[in-house]
Amino acid sequence: MAQTEDLSPKEKAFRDSIALINEASKANAAGKEAYNIGIGLFSNKEYQKSIAEFDKAIKADPTFMAAYYNKAVAQIELENFSEATKTLDKLISVDSNYTRAYFQRAKAFQGINDYAMSEKNYEKAIRLDPTNSKAFYNFGVLRFMQKDYKDAITKFSKCIQLDATSPYYYNDRGSCYRLLGDYTKAIADYEEALKKNPNLAFVLNNIGTTKKKMKDLPGALVYFNKAITADPKFYMAYANKGVTNLALNKKDEAEKDFNTAIQLNEKYAPAYSNLSAIYFQKKDFQKALDFADKAIKLDVNYASAYLNRGIAKEMLRDMIGACEDWNKAKELGIELGKSYYSTNCNN
Repeated sequence: MAQTEDLSPKEKAFRDSIALINEASKANAAGKEAYNIGIGLFSNKEYQKSIAEFDKAIKADPTFMAAYYNKAVAQIELENFSEATKTLDKLISVDSNYTRAYFQRAKAFQGINDYAMSEKNYEKAIRLDPTNSKAFYNFGVLRFMQKDYKDAITKFSKCIQLDATSPYYYNDRGSCYRLLGDYTKAIADYEEALKKNPNLAFVLNNIGTTKKKMKDLPGALVYFNKAITADPKFYMAYANKGVTNLALNKKDEAEKDFNTAIQLNEKYAPAYSNLSAIYFQKKDFQKALDFADKAIKLDVNYASAYLNRGIAKEMLRDMIGACEDWNKAKELGIELGKSYYSTNCNN
């Protein structure tokens, strides 16, 4: 016959507390195991699977901050930005001074184009860690995207002050100077970036673009060729080289460049639009129309393609279609579209 335990209330309480500790230890062990599996999956870029493991770790320990953090980073990698903000909200509710959480939440808000919230989070991340050059850098990129180039320069300059070894900080500050028309400072920053890494094709391409703006077309070609040497698959360098060759009236070379750009990226609308311009100059108006059509199919808001297609339609005696395209080019901000439309279509 079974006997009941003959324990005092104090002994029972002790027994129960030991049981709870053991259960908690098992849960913590399971949570840590799930977390480690999640980290391995994350390292292999299996982000969705890693999130499932981080969730297991969080279920085992709702205060497991590293699990929240890495789950959010995985969500950002998957571009699930809204979900990432929610995950980071929970993390910050556990630890309001978790600096990296504000940095990641800023990135998440940036991903959903909520620039105001993104800025607040970058500012908070910087207040918590004024030496975080990446926070200044991302903040600078955000300002750049909003075309606030002067403030972006301030942010990139702070990055350089904190870490003068990164070519990206110099490159991006150089691009701000270029867009503000200060080409001398732009070139100086691009050259400084190349000192850090001389094989960065996009920096070489940026120097070529700047030299083209400075009307130094031969100098621009030198750097576009250098960019192509550094990265033979850099389609934008071929496209820019083509535009420069076209400006130098080297139509055949420009045509080759644009065709190469398309071979490397068949969805690059500007190359098709530029081929349209070449075939117009060659008086092959149907081909000019066809290539402009392709550009517009790839990018319905590509203003130059509407302008080119309108000109081709005019030569093919389709004035109604030409006026529609010039009007669209005008709406998209092309001054020549406005000029063509007002001259030929206001009857």
